[in-house]
Amino acid sequence: MQAALSQKDEKFRDFSLNGPMGRVVLYVGFPLALYQSLNQLFKILDTMMASHIGASAVSAVAYLSQINMMLSALGGGLAVGASIKVSQAYGAGDFVLVKKRVSTMFALCAVLGGAILLVLVPFTPEFLRLMNTPEEFIADGSTYFRLELFGMVITFFNNVYIAIERARGNSKRILVLNTGVIVIKLVLTAWFVYGLNGDINMISLATIVSQSLLLLAAVINMNQKGNAFGFSLRAITFEKETVKPMLVLSFPVIVEKIAFAMGKVVVNSMSTVYGSWTVGALGISNNIGGITTNPQNGFQEGGSSIISQNLGAGNPKRALGAFRYVLYINVVIGAVLMSMSLLCLNQLSVLFAGDNTEFAGMIAEIYRYEAMGAIPLGVNAAVMALLYGFGKTKITLAMNFCRVFLFRVPVLWALQQFTDLGNVSAGIVMAVSNIASGVLAAAVGVVEVRRICRQYGISYFGKGGEIKEES
Repeated sequence: MQAALSQKDEKFRDFSLNGPMGRVVLYVGFPLALYQSLNQLFKILDTMMASHIGASAVSAVAYLSQINMMLSALGGGLAVGASIKVSQAYGAGDFVLVKKRVSTMFALCAVLGGAILLVLVPFTPEFLRLMNTPEEFIADGSTYFRLELFGMVITFFNNVYIAIERARGNSKRILVLNTGVIVIKLVLTAWFVYGLNGDINMISLATIVSQSLLLLAAVINMNQKGNAFGFSLRAITFEKETVKPMLVLSFPVIVEKIAFAMGKVVVNSMSTVYGSWTVGALGISNNIGGITTNPQNGFQEGGSSIISQNLGAGNPKRALGAFRYVLYINVVIGAVLMSMSLLCLNQLSVLFAGDNTEFAGMIAEIYRYEAMGAIPLGVNAAVMALLYGFGKTKITLAMNFCRVFLFRVPVLWALQQFTDLGNVSAGIVMAVSNIASGVLAAAVGVVEVRRICRQYGISYFGKGGEIKEES
C-alpha cells in the first residue's frame, strides 16, 4: 500500500514538530477560531431569520436543535477520538497507519449514519416524545427533525474530513470551505424564508444543500491515490490494532458529547415550566454566548491536534508548550469578547426578538448571567485540548458529565423547588455550571500537568513560561 506525504504535508509536519510553538498554535488555531466565529455569526443570522416565521418557530428550532446535537455527538465523538490517533501516527511518521485510519474512519461513519436513519426516520414522533418534547414542537417540527437527520449524517462525513484537514494543518482550507458553505446556507435560508415565505422545514433543506456541497469538496480533496491522507477502499480495515485505539479514545468522547447534549435537552425540558418563550430565549442566549466560546473551541481543536502530533513524535515538552499558549489565548478571547457582547447586548436582543420587547428583555436577562462563564470556559477549553491531545478522554467524559448533571440539572431543580425567581433561573444555572466547570478544569489541569511532568521527566514551567526538563 502506498502512503506517502505531499510536499505541503511534509512541510507542515516539520513546522508543527520544530517551529516556534506560539506561531504553530496561531497558524493552526486562528483560522479554526475565525471559522467558528463566522459559523456562530451565521447561526445567529439563521435564528434571526427563523424569528421572522414567529417566536414559536424560534423556540421549536432551539429545542429540536439540542436533540439533534445529542445525536450528532455520535459522529462528532468518533471524529475527535479517531483524529487524535491519526495525528499521533502522523507525528510518529507511520504514514501507512495514517491512511488506514483515515479510510476506516469514513467507513465507520457510513455504518453509523445508516443505522441512525433506519431507526429514527420512521419513528420520529415517538422518539421526540421519548425526549419529553412538548407536543406543540412535535406537531410543528417532526418533518424538520427528519430533514435534520439527513443533514446530520452528511455532517458526520464532513466532520471526519475536517478532522483530517486539521491534522494536516490545513486550517485555511477548512476556513475557506466552511465559510463558503455557511454563506450558501445563509443565502438559501434568506431566499426560502423571505422570498418563498417558507417554514422551518425550508431552513433544514438549506442545511442539507450546503453540507452536501462541502461533502462534494471532501470527495474531490480526498481522492489522492498514494497519499497518506487520501481515502482508499483497499485501506479500510477492521483489524484490532488499527480500529481499537480509535474506538477506545472515541467511545468516552461520544458518551461525553451525548451526555452533554442530553443534559441541555433536559434543561430545556425543565425550562418549559416557564413557557416556550423561555426555551427560545435560553437557546438564543446560548447562541450569543457562542460568540465567545466558539473561537475558544477553535483553538481547543487546533491545540489538541498539535499536542497529539508532538506527543506522537516523542516530544511531550512541546506538547505542554502548546497547551500553555492555548490557555493564554483562550483567556484573552474570553475577556475581550465577553465585554463586547455585554456592551452590545440590547442591540443583539432586539435583533432576535424584533418588535417583541418582552422576548428581548428575557433574552438579555438570561445572557447577563451566562456571560459570567466566558473566561472559565476558556480555561475549560484549553484543558480539554490538553486532555484530548494526550488521549485522556475518560477524564473529559467525567468533566462534562459534572458540568451538566452536577452543576446544571440539580441547580435548576433546586431553583425551581425552593425559589420563585422564574425564567431568570435559566440564566443563573448557566452561570453556575460554566463557572464551576472552569474551576474544575483548572484543578484537573494542574493535576494532569504535574502528572505528565513526572511521567516524562519534565520538571517545571520556568521563567517566561518555558518548560524545563530534569537534568
